[in-house]
Amino acid sequence: MLSTARQADVVVVGAGLAGLAAAHHLTSAGLTVTVLEAGPRVGGRMATDTVDGFRLDHGPQLLNASYPELRRTPGLQGLRLRPFSPGALVRAGGRGYRVGGARTRTRTVLSAARTPIGDTLDWAGLGTALNRLAATSTSRLLARPETTTAAALAARGFAPRLVDGFLRPLLNALLYDPELATSSRCADLVLRGFARGGTCLPATGAATLPQRLAAALPPGSVRLGVRVTAVSVNAVATDGGGGGGELPCRAVVVATGARAAGELLPGLRVPAFHAVTLVHHAAPRSPLREPLLVLDADRRGPVSHTIPASEIDASRAPAGRALITSVLLGPPANGAGADAADAAVREHLAELYETSTEDWEPLAAHHDPEAVPVMTAPHDLRRPVRLLCGLYVCGDHRDTSTVQGALLSGRRAAAHLLADFGLRPGYGETPHQSEEAA
Repeated sequence: MLSTARQADVVVVGAGLAGLAAAHHLTSAGLTVTVLEAGPRVGGRMATDTVDGFRLDHGPQLLNASYPELRRTPGLQGLRLRPFSPGALVRAGGRGYRVGGARTRTRTVLSAARTPIGDTLDWAGLGTALNRLAATSTSRLLARPETTTAAALAARGFAPRLVDGFLRPLLNALLYDPELATSSRCADLVLRGFARGGTCLPATGAATLPQRLAAALPPGSVRLGVRVTAVSVNAVATDGGGGGGELPCRAVVVATGARAAGELLPGLRVPAFHAVTLVHHAAPRSPLREPLLVLDADRRGPVSHTIPASEIDASRAPAGRALITSVLLGPPANGAGADAADAAVREHLAELYETSTEDWEPLAAHHDPEAVPVMTAPHDLRRPVRLLCGLYVCGDHRDTSTVQGALLSGRRAAAHLLADFGLRPGYGETPHQSEEAA
């Protein structure tokens, strides 16, 4: 049975990014916090396996160095990020085109030769639009009229070939939404991050973020293998971690995934999800010598986008080998066996990278039917995190479906809890200073 001798001020249910961030903000303000995690490790979907010297993420985790919460969250100071080269490599019309980007303090310049995805005037117009977007505040973006991403692209005057050849595949990669039904406001936020530059991966794998957060909490704060079966404003009921029992507290923060949160909090709306499959291949050498995002505008195969992961972060592959990580959107192909599915993926990757993939070795494929909560228009980017005095909820399903959104939702929940307790955050910010988050 869980001991009640060391009663915590706050119990956080779930040791993903949102829950760990909330725990840090609460402990920084002087409260004692216990984080209960049903699984055997922290991080939720942000998991990394090591296989034959390769570090393989379970989910697609493109970060952006401009995310404010990477700087604001206690425990993430010193986080090492591995940057992509600006721009992307786009496969269109059967050929690959390098769409470059060089960012300065005042402007972003996109350049491309005359291509089937746009001419000089098209790219100049896009560069101007992205420069303006990069300089636009969050409050102004959220005040824009809201529609779907697809409708917004059609209404903004971009050439159709530029939309189909670059913007659509780019936003597929940033939003994991093949239909682009996502709120245009959410799309503007993630596209602004791309325009500002700083697309990156966490060094050594996605699991680094939750592991750093957990390690920086007071010893004994996180308990693994403890499943919470019920919550109230002053206690949680558990199953596991020594036989189960009840843990009293002064407040509870539910920081699980959306579906589990809905089971603990009847009446909480559970969103739909985008399904994502992440596929890892080992190769004798990297198909690219530059850390670029590779996009598919032709849509002739199962791969949405792919990255030479070990070119971005050398620690993800052993010496003398290369790691290629690719993303497939939607459910897996029905009726296709593992060998046939991998053959189709490798055939498509051979086209995208313009190289033979016959000697590429499949390492792992992780399919998650609930990888990314949908943000269909209309979407409330600041869904309530305070349910009652003493009961709060956070996660990427309460904000944007990004690492930034998960971390910010944890800070928002902590800020409301501290306000209810009559406390100020230990890091000197008020609950209203989150409005400029991207």
